[in-house]
Amino acid sequence: MPLRRRIGLAAAAAVGVAVVMAAAVCYLVVRDQLRSNLDGSLRAEAAEVLHSHNLTFNDLPYVPPSSGGPAPYAQVVASGSKILFASGRLALPITPATLSAAGGHGGMFLSDVTVGGSDLREITIPVTVNEQFGQVPAQVPAALQLARPLGGIDSILSNLRLVLLLLCALGIALAAALGRFAARRVLSPLAEVADTAQQIGETDDLSLRLRIHADDEVGQLATNFNSMLARLESSRAELDESVRAQRQLVADASHELRTPVTSLRTNVEVLLAGGVLDDEDRQRLLADMVEQSEELSALVGDLIELARGDEPHGEVDDVRLDRVVEESIARARRNAPEITFASQLDPVLVEGVPERLERAVNNLLDNASRHSPPGGTVEVTVDDAGVRVRDHGTGIDPAELPLVFDRFFRGANSRGRQGSGLGLAIVRQVTEQHGGRATAANAANGGAVFTLELPTVRVGDDLPEADLAADGPEPVTAQSGLDRDRHLF
Repeated sequence: MPLRRRIGLAAAAAVGVAVVMAAAVCYLVVRDQLRSNLDGSLRAEAAEVLHSHNLTFNDLPYVPPSSGGPAPYAQVVASGSKILFASGRLALPITPATLSAAGGHGGMFLSDVTVGGSDLREITIPVTVNEQFGQVPAQVPAALQLARPLGGIDSILSNLRLVLLLLCALGIALAAALGRFAARRVLSPLAEVADTAQQIGETDDLSLRLRIHADDEVGQLATNFNSMLARLESSRAELDESVRAQRQLVADASHELRTPVTSLRTNVEVLLAGGVLDDEDRQRLLADMVEQSEELSALVGDLIELARGDEPHGEVDDVRLDRVVEESIARARRNAPEITFASQLDPVLVEGVPERLERAVNNLLDNASRHSPPGGTVEVTVDDAGVRVRDHGTGIDPAELPLVFDRFFRGANSRGRQGSGLGLAIVRQVTEQHGGRATAANAANGGAVFTLELPTVRVGDDLPEADLAADGPEPVTAQSGLDRDRHLF
């Protein structure tokens, strides 16, 4: 059953119960009030009779119309069920309670009686009969019965029951109709949610949004649904971009791998041809094969590094950036002994993965050493802004500055040199994974400056010297005197 119909039926049932209860209470109150008025009239007439000391039934005490007037049915009963007097066309029934009152053993009481198909309300009171009643001795005890018809009250109650039943039926029907109308108004945003979800499922269009009709629970649902769609759309865009980047990486990698693989295969085929080669040519071919294998291995390693994307690469910890750079400088000096590396390393911390940061710094230093002239100097600085590496080479063509961090990009100054064109792309990826930014610029006095802007924590001046000189990238805790103000540039 649809939710709209269920809400309408529930509203009709709730209103129906309330209307029936109200009608029942109204009926009971009216009935009790009408019967109370009738009982009041009978008691008023009985009181007039009891206050009359010379009771004669030819002329009962007068009861004013404001008290209901005289009862249309009156009857005096003596002991032995003897009727001494009766007025009206109906003979009132004589019960044991009536005889008890006639014998002086009972008090006044009210009761409902039915005589000749007519419903009557009767009051019975003990009285004393005077000697005026023929042969009856003076002061004989008897019971006076006064009765009034209930037909008028029953007619009013019957009409009231009919009116209340009609009101109940109309109220329930109106509640059902209004319930369905209200449910349609209230549930229309939910229907819009369902329609939008169905349309998204059919068209795969995550740009659709719901209209916010009101700031209520349904409005909050629509707002949350729109937020969910926005997040899904963003995730879809990121996924599409990731897939596009992966496809582009595969395409670029296929192109870049083709050259060393082709050259390596050509050299192998020459060696397998078994032609006459002197030792010098053979050694040259073997050296070329070793160089091409190393180039191929480096290219595959860089491709694997880039293909990981945002995949976690170990546990994140507080890393002494200056120590990571210091180790990278020692490695660069071993690999490029003809280059002088001048460093100024301030003790700073960065939250990240040491191996990834070291890979990025190594790539920067390798790039700087390749573009420095023999005997040139590479300046390395570590401070609260991050890492800066400057070489004194020919610099970067201004038109190529926006492209230096792209995958497989090799500028005019890099062509002819060994390299895959992925080193700086790895630098940018690692920097962004650590919440920073990689930039490149030409220095004023020649050469290029590469900067890794990272969120760092400067080590406080009150840190013990033993901790500053400690080996290894062990993190320094706040209890050791860190200044926890982070700087992001």
